[in-house]
Amino acid sequence: MSLRIGSIAPDFTAETTEGTLQFHDWIGDSWCIIFSHPKDFTPVCTTELGYMAKIMPEFEKRNCKIIGLSVDSVADHNKWAEDIADVAGTKPSYPMIADSDLKVAKLYNMLPEDAGSSSEGRTAVDNLTVRTVFVIGPDKQIKGMISYPMSTGRNFDEVLRLLDSAQLTAAHKVATPVNWKQGEDVIIVPAVSDEEAKKKFPNGWEAPKPYLRIVPQPK
Repeated sequence: MSLRIGSIAPDFTAETTEGTLQFHDWIGDSWCIIFSHPKDFTPVCTTELGYMAKIMPEFEKRNCKIIGLSVDSVADHNKWAEDIADVAGTKPSYPMIADSDLKVAKLYNMLPEDAGSSSEGRTAVDNLTVRTVFVIGPDKQIKGMISYPMSTGRNFDEVLRLLDSAQLTAAHKVATPVNWKQGEDVIIVPAVSDEEAKKKFPNGWEAPKPYLRIVPQPK
């Protein structure tokens, strides 16, 4: 079954660099970012994992857990972490899923069902599609998905911006306009009637169009 925004993120049990975990139980009441990689010891992903380690405090402030996935073993993940620390100056402080049987990659539509049942002998090129970011809410629903080619490093500042936007929508029934940044004006979602909006936003709103109701970002 293909995954979409609003789908329940598939649950799974996996071995990770922090032991065995049951995914939904591990998320608990937090938000979660799961980001995947086609292979350990790949150049672009090495830079990504290091940067994510550096900005982890920003996600922690937002009650968001981080977990990585690659189709290699825990032993390889631990060796790779040393390389990441050498390159970025910071070792990953979040768990990495060992998906050597490709089960999680298939569960999340990163690889087709006929991809086999082992990472043995597979190259990063074989695993091109394992290059996805999922934003998952405490309700275990997928709130956002971003996919990248192997040659393009992901923008984790943008992932943080996406998380901020999704959390605002969940808490305040607002959406964020083009190029929005934390602290800027937001938009009341269309599902909120004017009557309900008057209660939620008693100071009113700007409306260049009846369907475009702009308010300051709620605190």
